[in-house]
Amino acid sequence: MVREVSVGNVTFGGNRPLVLIAGPCAIEDENQTLRIAEFLKKLTSDLGIGLVFKASYDKANRTSVTSFRGPGIKEGLRILGRVKAELDLPVVSDVHDVTQVALAAEVLDIIQIPAFLSRQTDLLVAAGESGRVVNVKKGQFLAPGDMANAVGKVESTGNQQLLLTERGSSFGYNNLVVDMRGLVIMREMGCPVIMDATHAVQLPGGAGGSSGGQRQFVGALSRAAVATGIDGLFWEVQEDPEKALCDGPNSLYLKDLAGMLKDILAIDAIVKGR
Repeated sequence: MVREVSVGNVTFGGNRPLVLIAGPCAIEDENQTLRIAEFLKKLTSDLGIGLVFKASYDKANRTSVTSFRGPGIKEGLRILGRVKAELDLPVVSDVHDVTQVALAAEVLDIIQIPAFLSRQTDLLVAAGESGRVVNVKKGQFLAPGDMANAVGKVESTGNQQLLLTERGSSFGYNNLVVDMRGLVIMREMGCPVIMDATHAVQLPGGAGGSSGGQRQFVGALSRAAVATGIDGLFWEVQEDPEKALCDGPNSLYLKDLAGMLKDILAIDAIVKGR
C-alpha cells in the first residue's frame, strides 16, 4: 500500500486524486512567478485538485556555463516565501549540496533532489534530516529498482515522507525514454510516485548550448502515466515558453493546461475507482 504524504492541505498517495506540481523551470521574475502561481491556484481550485508550486532558485545542472540559472538561493527563497504566504500554496525547489538544505528547509515544504544527484548519499541524508517532505527524482542513469537505495538513505534518518519522481532514462545521445513499468516498480516501494512529463520530453544538450524539447508529447506521456495509477504530475509551465529563459522547448503554455487536465483527471478517476 502506498503511504500518504501531506504538505499543507495537499495529500499525495493512498487512493487520493492526482496532485499537480507545476510552475516555471526557474524563477525569472518576481511578478511573473506570482502571476503563474495565481493562475495555477485558480485552475486547480476550479478542477478540485491539489497544487504544489515549483520553481528553481538555481538551476545548477545547466548545459552551458552561460545558461540562465535563476536568482540564487536567498532571493529565490524570498520569492517562494511570498508565493507560500500570500497564496497559501506549498512550494518545492531543488537543493544541490548539503550546505543549502537547512536554509531551504526554512521555506520549502518539499525539498527536491535533482535527478543527477539522486545517488549523493550525504545530500539525501541531509534532506531526510531536515524533516521536510523529500522528492527524489530518479536519475536518468538509474533503473527504477535502484531507487530503493535512495529511499533507504532518506529513511535511515527516520523520515518516511518521500515522493519519487520519474523523468525519463537516457536513450542514446540527447534523448530520453520513459519505461512505464518503472512507475509501477517505484510505487511498489510504498512511496507516492510523480511523473515529470515535461522533463521526460527534454532533449538534453540537444540544442547545442542548451537542451531542446518536444512539448507535443507531454499530453500523451501524462495520460499514459496516470493510467498506471500514479499520485502526481510534474509540469513546467510558462506564459510564453518561446520566451522562457530556461527549458522553454519542453514547457507547457498556461492556456493549454485546463483542457489537458480535464482528460487526465477523467483517466485518474477511472483508474482509482471514483
